[in-house]
Amino acid sequence: MTIVALVDDLMFLSRIREAAAPLGAVVKAVRNAAALLEACRAAPALVLADLDSERLKADEAIRALRAEPASASLTVIGFYSHVHGERAQRAAAAGASQVMARSAFARELPALIAGAARPA
Repeated sequence: MTIVALVDDLMFLSRIREAAAPLGAVVKAVRNAAALLEACRAAPALVLADLDSERLKADEAIRALRAEPASASLTVIGFYSHVHGERAQRAAAAGASQVMARSAFARELPALIAGAARPA
């Protein structure tokens, strides 16, 4: 199982990888929309997007992902700091499947990954 992570915070990326490892999931980190689209051609089980980073332009990347027929139905979970609520709204409008406060995301990360590992 592959998880694509649009994340530039190395500490948080490490946390995602630690949560994925027990399930044998591989986490592929990307840092822009083009890399996200390329990584999603392999139909990952889950896409995670850090909405806090202005450099990543996550809402634009999610919108580009949704515009591609092959990746339009992928599960995309965005996470954000509670002080950046407007970023959550932009990501939801762009097509994120779910947006979560960073604290809830961190707490629920193992369950989110386990849910993605289950067959549909």
